[in-house]
Amino acid sequence: MTYVAPNSMQARDIASLVHPQTNLLQHLEQGPMVIDRGQGIYVWDDSGTQFLDAAAGLWCASLGYASERLAKVAYDQMRKLGYYHLYRGTSNEPGIELAEKLLSIAPVKMSKVLFQCSGSEANDTAIKLVWYYHAAIGKPGKRKIIGRHMGYHGSTTAAISASGKPDMHAEFGLPLPDFRHTEFPHYYRRHSDGESEEQFATRMADALEAMIVAEGPDTVGGFIAEPVMGAGGGIIPPRTYWEKMQAVLRKYDVLFIADEVICGFGRTGNMWGSITYDLKPDMISCAKALSAAMQPISALMVNDRVFAAMLDESKKVGNFAHGFTYAGHPVATAVALETLRIYDEMDMVPHVQRVGAYMQQVLGRFIDHPLVGDVRGVGLITGIEMMADKATRTPFDPARKAGAIADKHARAQGLILRSIGDRIAFSPPLIITEAEVDELAVRLQKTLDATWAELRTN
Repeated sequence: MTYVAPNSMQARDIASLVHPQTNLLQHLEQGPMVIDRGQGIYVWDDSGTQFLDAAAGLWCASLGYASERLAKVAYDQMRKLGYYHLYRGTSNEPGIELAEKLLSIAPVKMSKVLFQCSGSEANDTAIKLVWYYHAAIGKPGKRKIIGRHMGYHGSTTAAISASGKPDMHAEFGLPLPDFRHTEFPHYYRRHSDGESEEQFATRMADALEAMIVAEGPDTVGGFIAEPVMGAGGGIIPPRTYWEKMQAVLRKYDVLFIADEVICGFGRTGNMWGSITYDLKPDMISCAKALSAAMQPISALMVNDRVFAAMLDESKKVGNFAHGFTYAGHPVATAVALETLRIYDEMDMVPHVQRVGAYMQQVLGRFIDHPLVGDVRGVGLITGIEMMADKATRTPFDPARKAGAIADKHARAQGLILRSIGDRIAFSPPLIITEAEVDELAVRLQKTLDATWAELRTN
């Protein structure tokens, strides 16, 4: 048990806070790591220890930490109009301008924008609109939503039901009845010996089609997926995967929601993951890098056919009865607008393409480490798979907690990474430089060496 000093920040936290995605009993014994400040791609805890944040917080601190420019925008907007809502036809200038900007940079033609405060809420809204759309066109039975095993779309009730994360369903009575989950497209772990990426992708698309047919095409309304799976471990889609999956969705008239909460705004080396993988979604959710994590904001873009159905249905019932108190908050939208201006000024997409290629090259060298079975990435996302026996693709027994051991050693090296099972996902702030990638690699080398030594000893 870790000693926690009375009246310390850690003790006060233990006495007052419940932390998401945390072992609550263990937290009562060990307390939190209190982050005190940040600058660039680094954060410092309350003892003054520096950490290189290779996870950008939760994939979201795209411009790093301590942006005076965004702070000033928030301050100025708070003084002018610190809050107003969008209900009953009320609007504000930053909200209008941000909606216009998002539609202008959308990867495919979109019609309208709905604002929320989080990616979870954006995806929840998209799921509701699948049901609303099919009710409007006279097919109310098309209510089933298909997600993917290990996909993640948020913690609200519908969004987590669409997510394929059993640990997040356990004891909550979830998923809800109309949700299904198709195959986890993790080529390295799931392919058969001799099966190419293209053959694996065909098998994934065939499984989706078989599920739709078995459920009944007249009952399946929507499919939600991330271009690159984030909380699944930074999983890069196998070659031809999206081409084949989208063909199945079109065949059975299933609305496609592209969850760009992690991939949007440059993470994959294009403004959108949908551009990187040639996706043609009906709705696009975005958040996180939309405001560089400096304000809680998300957006859902819908195409013409979805909005036309929204018009028809709201006309029938007299009102579009959906919304959030802080949707289109003028401070959040003003900060998001300024964030998008910064991306333009810094030539963010070319920067990610250049530094991302370098990061893939540098991290790719870890394939030679005895602990590492696979390294795959795109842009500034990389996933590293730790294996007990890389030659036979034999994973560690989960009881050995290889990922937790790696996380412990990373913290000792001043490195914050994202361990997902026995996989390490990297998503550093988009402003990272080649020199900082080299520093990340030095800290990672020490982390993997120490992890390998402990796993062999035990």
